[in-house]
Amino acid sequence: MIRTIIVDDEPLARDVLREYLAADEDVEIVAECANGFEAVKAVAEHDPDLLLLDIQMPKLDGFEVLELLDRSPNVVFVTAHDEYALRAFEVHALDYLLKPVSEARLQSALQRIKQQSGNPRPEAGRLASALRAKPLQRLVVRQDDGTIQIVPVARIDYVEADDEAIVIHTAGTTLRKQQSIGDLAQALDPGRFVRVHRSVLLNIERIEKLELYAKDSRVAILRDGTKVPVSRSGYARLKELL
Repeated sequence: MIRTIIVDDEPLARDVLREYLAADEDVEIVAECANGFEAVKAVAEHDPDLLLLDIQMPKLDGFEVLELLDRSPNVVFVTAHDEYALRAFEVHALDYLLKPVSEARLQSALQRIKQQSGNPRPEAGRLASALRAKPLQRLVVRQDDGTIQIVPVARIDYVEADDEAIVIHTAGTTLRKQQSIGDLAQALDPGRFVRVHRSVLLNIERIEKLELYAKDSRVAILRDGTKVPVSRSGYARLKELL
């Protein structure tokens, strides 16, 4: 059985997929979700083989759902937007279905799952990163108590590396996220966020002034008085933007 979760904020879209899947005796729908938060919870509870995932949804979009998954089911995108299709296939996404979806097209996707039975599932986090065509507009952070916090990147002051995690500084508060600072730097707008130090990613809009700290290094003083180290190479990158 292909244990399947349907994720779409439109009830009609879920109804159509449910009706089509009912015709395949090899498919079991284990959950239906109307938003990204429900999807993350459902994947953790049911460990599905297949995630039929919309992209444009309120609260969490499809990419952010993938970032939060501890498990990595096969993903078939079901969306009205075609701009991410090429990158989806480059990272071997199982399929990419454009709405309105026909029953024959969905069955074609299911056949691919049946044919690859026993093969490793794709890495959801890698898939999410590769599909993101535009710079991140917000970060999704899972707290230790299981709550999820969404941080608009425009509100970030700077980010520090902390072993294999990062610490996000925003409006006087800090949030820890399991992600490398290098991966985050690649996902953010390079015209706004600069790697000013090996362990610091800085929002240049927060800089009040730069001061010489030592022969080959400087310090950035932010609007709230926070001092952030700037290496020689980091200063060179800053000069190209400031």
